[in-house]
Amino acid sequence: MSMIFFACVVRVRDGLPLSASTDFHFNQDFLECRKRLKVLSSILAQYPSRGTAKGRDLSIHFVSSGDIACMAICSSNYSTIMAFCFLEELQWEFAASYDTTSISLASRPYAFLEFDNVIQKVKCHFNCTSSSQMNANWEKIEEELKFQPPVQLKLEDTELMNGMTNGGHAGVHVEVVPTYRMQRVTPLGILSLVLNIMCGALNLIRGVHLAEYSFQEDHEGIGNVIAFLLPFLACVFQILTRQLMEKQPDCGV
Repeated sequence: MSMIFFACVVRVRDGLPLSASTDFHFNQDFLECRKRLKVLSSILAQYPSRGTAKGRDLSIHFVSSGDIACMAICSSNYSTIMAFCFLEELQWEFAASYDTTSISLASRPYAFLEFDNVIQKVKCHFNCTSSSQMNANWEKIEEELKFQPPVQLKLEDTELMNGMTNGGHAGVHVEVVPTYRMQRVTPLGILSLVLNIMCGALNLIRGVHLAEYSFQEDHEGIGNVIAFLLPFLACVFQILTRQLMEKQPDCGV
């Protein structure tokens, strides 16, 4: 079917979407075309004021002037002149509704979402109008396109640009993560470590022997076993804590 499927208004300098038509198309080709339109919108400043990215079933047309650009996804058999007539009218409507200051200060996507009603109205008008009913504007755009043809792109080109904008020239943020080095153990630390190991071993031996006698005679000595094992665990914990405290952060290599 020959028609306009989608249209949007974006800011030229950064591709920020300002308004767009309501999207009811969910087939895979259309969704892929939307992705490529988004990529293309971010680099419109590199291109002339008019351009077309042709695909097998869908095409993207754009018109830029000053701070804003209007873009549309149409079926590939839709008249190129009609598509640019549509975009010119859309651009005129937007420029008449919003000043350059409010456009420049827009900080969030779709800041002029209310304009989507105008986009839908103009889109429906062009989808229901034949070229023979647009003599005056048709001839004007036709002459302009003959004098200055729109730049021709391929939808596949925008995929390559996507790789460039996402990976080719993007700055990489490197965060320095502290590394840890073991400091040399002091003589006092060695002595403390040896004493802790000896105390832990002694408590473990005494606890094992006590457990043997307690379980042979009765079960009331379990509390005593726990009383001997707790100091052993405390010694192990103290050794591990001391080792961790001797690690110092070092950001150098």
